[in-house]
Amino acid sequence: MRQTLIYCLLSIPILVMAGWFYLDKRNVKKRKWKRITLQAQPLPAEYLHILQAEFPLYSRLPDELQQKLAGHIQVFLDEKDILGRGGFEITNTVRVLIAAQACTLILNRPGNYYPGFRSILVYPETYVANSTHRDGMLQVTATSTRAGESWQRGPVILAWDHVLQGARDSRDGHNVVMHEFAHKLDEENAAMDGLPLLPTAGQYKQWSEVLSAEFGIQQQKLADGDEDVIDSYGATSPAEFFAVVTETFFEKPYQLEHHHPQLYAQFKQCYLLDPKDWCDIKHPR
Repeated sequence: MRQTLIYCLLSIPILVMAGWFYLDKRNVKKRKWKRITLQAQPLPAEYLHILQAEFPLYSRLPDELQQKLAGHIQVFLDEKDILGRGGFEITNTVRVLIAAQACTLILNRPGNYYPGFRSILVYPETYVANSTHRDGMLQVTATSTRAGESWQRGPVILAWDHVLQGARDSRDGHNVVMHEFAHKLDEENAAMDGLPLLPTAGQYKQWSEVLSAEFGIQQQKLADGDEDVIDSYGATSPAEFFAVVTETFFEKPYQLEHHHPQLYAQFKQCYLLDPKDWCDIKHPR
């Protein structure tokens, strides 16, 4: 009797684990089919008008990528909560333009629609944030104005005026949505360190070699005061380098390839895209 009781007690954790595994598999399957259904739905006419009017990059995409982006937008808006802060009202224009710019990064990447967080907080314009750090025995609090930030395993925060500017101008090399969501891709590989999940295991060695060398070049240019097609903010850390080069890759592809061909080749393999295919400015500067 006692032995039977022990066996029963030992089996409870196994049954619980089996139940959780079964439910998780069911949830994954349900989510997969829901995503397929959303991707297949036509984009609402209002959303399409917003893209055509406010996001010119959409109109330059090949038909296949337009359809893919439309499907990604539907899934993104279903799975993420976009919330206003500072009295800002969230409209469909806000939702669609954030989703479109974020989903441009995952057009061809296999992935899971930026897992690990759900909330996107939007301020009407550049906002003030506090940061705290220790300097020896002192705790120092500083304030700074920001256009966006990405909290590891936490929300993305965006300033709407910068979101709108990034959507309307796809050639200036600056896009706050792409920058912050590049950080979200980066953190999928456990830490924000400039190393996102890459499509194949064989890419990691060359990625590390090329990006380490290019990051060193940018640090030296920053120290010397030299300008580059890559914004100097990218030299502040490997994580910022990945995010800044992502902006440059999508917005100044010809210039990036001209000045940094090996770096451009790595980002083509990372994103499984070549933005030069839909870029209407073909001369590097």
